Amino acid sequence: MSGSRRYQAQLSRLSRFLLMLLRHQPARFPISLDAQGFADLDAVLHVVHALPNLRWATLSDVEAVLNQPGPQRFEVIDDATGTRRIRALYGHTARHIEYEPAQPPDKLYCAVAPDGVAEARREGLHPGERAYVHLVGDAQQARNAALRDAPDPVVLTIDAAAASAAGIIFYSPAEAIYLCAAMPPQFIA
Repeated sequence: MSGSRRYQAQLSRLSRFLLMLLRHQPARFPISLDAQGFADLDAVLHVVHALPNLRWATLSDVEAVLNQPGPQRFEVIDDATGTRRIRALYGHTARHIEYEPAQPPDKLYCAVAPDGVAEARREGLHPGERAYVHLVGDAQQARNAALRDAPDPVVLTIDAAAASAAGIIFYSPAEAIYLCAAMPPQFIA
């Protein structure tokens, strides 16, 4: 069943719920996130099992979500006490997660709706509701991510090397995903 369309749809529903829980609305549920956005995995599973449309989900299903192809969205660790903890890696609106600084590649990409290009070139990129501006290492990945919000997004190229040299701090919580507080317009091509 693990490869069936039905199971993949179930995993997609579980992934969306985990993103909502860990990124956007943790206060709606009886879990607590630490300063780095981690929650006790058993507590998260308890919340999942309390929902009628997710009662089927097991630890193995959560692990299947973690191993789905595409950008890594979650991280599970064992803390010093041996407790398994889970967090969403990026995209938070409910919390500002601190990451270790990372050296970006020379170029990064961000896609915006066509009507947002002039504003981005004039005012730069800002996180809006999110904690950080999200940039990726591949132009097609940027375009694909933006397709959820715009049918014909425009991919902007960011001179990340120059931005980093000018003091912009980048973070990379997952492979090919880079975050920064804001991106001034002079680094947007």
